[in-house]
Amino acid sequence: MKARYVNPYTDFGFKRLFGEEANKDLLKDFLNELLPVEHKIVELNFKNTEQWGVIAAERKAIFDIHCENANGERFIIEMQKAKIKFLKDRAMFYTTFPIREQAEKGEWDFELNPIYCVALLDFKYDEDREKKDFIRNVQLKDQYCQVFYNKLTYVFIEMPRFTKEEPELETHFDKWLYFLKHLEDFEKIPEILKEEIFEKAFHVAEIANFTAEQLAQYEESLKVYRDLKGVVDTSYEEGKAEGRVEGKSEGKIEIALKMKLKGEPAEKISEYTDLSIEEINQLKPGE
Repeated sequence: MKARYVNPYTDFGFKRLFGEEANKDLLKDFLNELLPVEHKIVELNFKNTEQWGVIAAERKAIFDIHCENANGERFIIEMQKAKIKFLKDRAMFYTTFPIREQAEKGEWDFELNPIYCVALLDFKYDEDREKKDFIRNVQLKDQYCQVFYNKLTYVFIEMPRFTKEEPELETHFDKWLYFLKHLEDFEKIPEILKEEIFEKAFHVAEIANFTAEQLAQYEESLKVYRDLKGVVDTSYEEGKAEGRVEGKSEGKIEIALKMKLKGEPAEKISEYTDLSIEEINQLKPGE
């Protein structure tokens, strides 16, 4: 049976829910569940990031939505589908753009507006971490664990660690994560999610409401997601279980070939597979 609602882990599904002007109230409601009272969003505007130029391909693979509120505070929101190299380094790197974007010409006192980087992860990025909380807030602190700089915050949400079922949902944010995690599996709106904001989200996510063009875009996005997810899960688990390095290597090559067939840039393929740009360029799909 075909799903009634879009898969939010796909690029199309994520942007359909959170990246369209008509639906920015959904993003605002979601973000306000994460933010402290003083940074609550009243009005939200999407940012044009085309000026970031030369790293456009990499940026597309990392953070998908950039916006700011009426006070000039910046937000980067992403749905990351598979593990990549140097996740923390890249999160830090991409927040430098909204930092530098605030620079003013002439004399300037360097006062910055706060920046939040919110990453929804479809994997556990730190398997060995002792604490198993599904949400991790990160700020710059000193040796006494006191916040040194409170205007740069990273929020990592590991969706596989969110295991609450419907009777366990306590907060509005719990409901958002439950909605995102199970959206593709819902056949109807659960009673607990019958609130105005979620009813709109279900309407936006309902595949029957898509135009023919949107449906084609979604099906392509879903195929890319399933191919990548399936190959990553299978190849790495088999390689781990068998203890064979070549098994992992073959898995990486298979992922790279599938991504090349989809026209993905070499930089993005390298992030997902650990293969070098040179190795990727030498691969020839179909041979």
